[in-house]
Amino acid sequence: MMKRAEIDITGIVQGVGFRPFIYNLAKTHSIRGWVLNNEKGVLIDAESEDGNLGCFIQDIPILAPALARIESLQVVPLEPIGHTSFEIRKSEEASDKFVLISPDAATCDQCLSELFSPENFRYHYPFINCTLCGPRFTIIKDIPYDRYKTTMAPFAMCQICQREYEDPANRRFHAQPNACPSCGPSLQLKDREGKEIQGDPIEKTLYLLKKGFIVAIKGLGGFHLACDAENNEAVSSLRSRKFREDKPFAVMCRDIVEVEQHCEVSDEEKKLLLGVERPIVILKRRKVSTIAHAIAPYQDTLGVMLPYSPLHHLLLKGPLKTLVMTSGNISDEPIAYKNEEALKRLSNIADYFLFHNREIHMRGDDSVTRIFEAKPYILRRSRGYIPFPIKLSFPLEMILACGGELKNTFCLTRGQYAFLSHHIGDLENLETVASFEKGIEHFKRLFYIEPKAVAYDLHPDYLSTKYALSIQHIPKIGVQHHHAHIVSAMVENGIGGNVIGVALDGTGFGLDGTIWGGEFIKADLRDFDRLAHLKKIPLPGGSMAIKEPWRMAMVYLSDAFGNKANRLRIDLTRRIDFEKWGILRKAIEKKINTPWTSSMGRLFDAISSLLSIRDEVHYEGQAAIELEMIANHEVKENYPFHIQKDERPMVIHLTEMIRGIVHDLMEGMSSSIISGKFHRTIACLIIETCETIRSNERLNRVVLSGGVFQNIFLLSLVTEGLRRSGFEVYTHHLVPPNDGGISLGQAVIGHTRLMQCA
Repeated sequence: MMKRAEIDITGIVQGVGFRPFIYNLAKTHSIRGWVLNNEKGVLIDAESEDGNLGCFIQDIPILAPALARIESLQVVPLEPIGHTSFEIRKSEEASDKFVLISPDAATCDQCLSELFSPENFRYHYPFINCTLCGPRFTIIKDIPYDRYKTTMAPFAMCQICQREYEDPANRRFHAQPNACPSCGPSLQLKDREGKEIQGDPIEKTLYLLKKGFIVAIKGLGGFHLACDAENNEAVSSLRSRKFREDKPFAVMCRDIVEVEQHCEVSDEEKKLLLGVERPIVILKRRKVSTIAHAIAPYQDTLGVMLPYSPLHHLLLKGPLKTLVMTSGNISDEPIAYKNEEALKRLSNIADYFLFHNREIHMRGDDSVTRIFEAKPYILRRSRGYIPFPIKLSFPLEMILACGGELKNTFCLTRGQYAFLSHHIGDLENLETVASFEKGIEHFKRLFYIEPKAVAYDLHPDYLSTKYALSIQHIPKIGVQHHHAHIVSAMVENGIGGNVIGVALDGTGFGLDGTIWGGEFIKADLRDFDRLAHLKKIPLPGGSMAIKEPWRMAMVYLSDAFGNKANRLRIDLTRRIDFEKWGILRKAIEKKINTPWTSSMGRLFDAISSLLSIRDEVHYEGQAAIELEMIANHEVKENYPFHIQKDERPMVIHLTEMIRGIVHDLMEGMSSSIISGKFHRTIACLIIETCETIRSNERLNRVVLSGGVFQNIFLLSLVTEGLRRSGFEVYTHHLVPPNDGGISLGQAVIGHTRLMQCA
C-alpha cells in the first residue's frame, strides 16, 4: 500500500475553494503533507498510514467543490519522508504556465443567507463572495490565481477578512476576492454630469428606477442599462435613446416564482435559469404577463435571467420584481466596462450611473441560451461559460482562429483544449476591433499560448481577416465559412471522418466568389466538397438587400413569374416603390452591385416580406425570427420544390414553392399557415437532399450548423425527419450554431492543414 504520493490535478481547480477542500479532506483522513497551486493546477504531496491515502485520493473527485472541474488526476508513488502536518503552501510559478480558470459564478446560497441576515457584518454588502461564488475571469490579470494578480489587489483585507482568508475551516479560506464593508469595494451613485448623489446608493437607485428613470449599473463584466420592466414609457425611452428600434431587451426577474408569472418554464429551463452560469434563457411568454410589450415587440418569447451578483439581489429585493437589464452600449458598440468610459459613452442614454470601484479587467456580456431536446442550446457563449474550454478528443498545435465579422469570437488552442473567447460582437467599428485585439492578447497571456499558425475567414473585407493577414512570421490558413460551421459542430460532438454537413445562414464567402448560405457539403476536419446548394439569385444592392427584405422578395417573385411579377395581386406589389425596383432591376441586368447568393437566410427574409411581416429589418435576423414566431406548428402540408440531381453540385430550385405561396396569398390563406407550410418545405428539402447524398456518397451522419438553425421550429422538424429516415444527427449544444462558433471550426481545420504540410 502507498504511504506517500504526489497527486497532480488539472482542470478548473483554482479559485473554486479547491485547496481548502483538500486541506480539510486531508484532516479527515489523517493525511500529512501539503497542497499548492502551480501553473498547471493543484499539486499535492500526501503521506499517511496504510489505507488512508487510497481513501483520500478516491474521495477527491467525489467530494470536490461544486465549481471545480477535474480534467485529470495523476498519482505518482513516493518514498515516505515523515511529514508531520498538512499545510497550504504558497503558489509556485514556473516557466511553462498553463492552468484553467473558472468563469464568474453566481452568488451561492450561503452568501445569500449572509447578505440578508441583519446580524451578519456583511448584511447588504453588494460584493459578498466566497470560494464557491463571485467574480473570477473578469478580474484576473494573470496566473496563478492569487489576489495580487487580480483587480482586488488595491483592497487590503481588514483583520477579520484576513483571518477568514487564512482559516482552513472557513468558507473564504484563500478566496481571492474576499472583502467586507470595511475593506472592500464600494458603490457610488452619480448623475449623468458626474455629480454624486448623496444617501444609500441602492435605496436611491431603487427610488429612481421606480420613478421611471434609466440607470446604468456596473456589474461583473460591464454595465447594464436598467429600467422598470413593467413601465412601458421607461422601456420605450430606453429603446429610443439606445437607437435599438425592435431588438428585444433582456429582463432580470427577482426569482423563479416571478419568472413563472411571465413565462412558461419547463424543468430543463428552470435548471438552466438557476445554474451557476446564470445565462439569459429564451422562454415562451405568457399572455397574462405584465412586462411591457416594448421589451420584445413582435415576439412571443422573452429573454430572462435571474440575479447572479449580490448587487442584483439587493436591487430586486425592493419594490421592483423585474428589471430590464440590457447591455450598456450604444447599438453595435462593445459593452462599456470602465467608469469613465461609461459616463462618456452612455450619458445620452442613462439618467444616472451606479458605479463601483472594483475594476473589471476583461469585459463580458451575458450569455444567451435556450433549451433544445432537453439540453442547453447556446446562442451566445460569454459570461458564466468563459473561459472554460471545449475539450477535444485529440491534441492541437497552438492555433489562433480569428472568427468572422458578425457575433465575433476568436479561438486559441493548446493541447486538447480550445479556448473559445467571450462574445466580442460585430467587428464593424474601431472600438470592437480594439476589444477583439485586447482579448486575444489576454487569452494568449493567461493560457501561455504562442500561436504557430493563424486561421481566418476567406472574406477579404472582414476586419478579422485583415487582422489575421497582418500577423507576421507564422503560416496563415484561410478557411471557408461553412466548412468552419460544420467542423465546429463535429468537434464539440467528438466525431471525425466524413459527414454530410448542412450549413444554413445568411452570408458566407464561397470558393467561387459568390455569397453562400444554403450549403450541403461532404466534410471532414481538413477539407470539404460542395454537394448541393440553393439556386443562386442576385442580391440587389449588396448589403442593402439584407436590410430591406422586400428586395429579396421581388427577386424571388421575378425568378418565379418573370415580367408578370409586378402585376401579381398581393400586398407586396401594392406596397413597394416600383420606381426604385425598376432601378434595381436594371442594376441586376447590368450586374452592378448585385452579387449572387445561395443564402437560406435571404430566402427567409424574402418569405417574411411576401407575408407582409417585415420589409425592413432593424437587427440581424429580424425578418426570419418574426416569420418563425407566427408559424402554425400544426400544419402538415408543404410546398413543392425541385432538386436538380444530375448536376454536381446539385441545385435546389424553389420556383414551385414561391408560386404556391403566392397562390395561397391570393386565396386569402393566413400568414400563420403559410409560414408553417414554408417551414415544413425547408425541412423536407433538407431531408430529401441528405437522402440523395447518402445514396451517392454512402454517408449516414448529418451535422447541422449555421445561424438559420437558431430557428427551433425548423431545427425540430429537420432533426425529427432525418432520424425517421435513419440518419445519425448532430447539432450544437456547447457552442453557438451562429457565427459565434465558427472560430472553433477554423482552429481545428487550421491545425489539420498545418499537420498536413508538416
